[in-house]
Amino acid sequence: MKRVKILISGEVQGIYFRAFIKDRANELGLTGYVKNTPDKKIEVIVEGHELKINKLIEQCKEGPIGAKFINVSTTTQPYTGEFKQFRVKY
Repeated sequence: MKRVKILISGEVQGIYFRAFIKDRANELGLTGYVKNTPDKKIEVIVEGHELKINKLIEQCKEGPIGAKFINVSTTTQPYTGEFKQFRVKY
């Protein structure tokens, strides 16, 4: 099991990017959260199997319709198992 922090920047707010990520994470059986950051990025903390996390990262690079200039950076963190589901944080 693995845990990754994903930061997504570009024109990513106001186009349902968080809902897009939540739907993809749930389809993949991943846990964690997605939220907007004060500096207009999207932060994702995700836990699960490495291959499924890698699929989510690839989907983040494409984003939903309307996403532009997407930059995705990732940082591996220690796995905690603290999440029961994947949700949008407000």
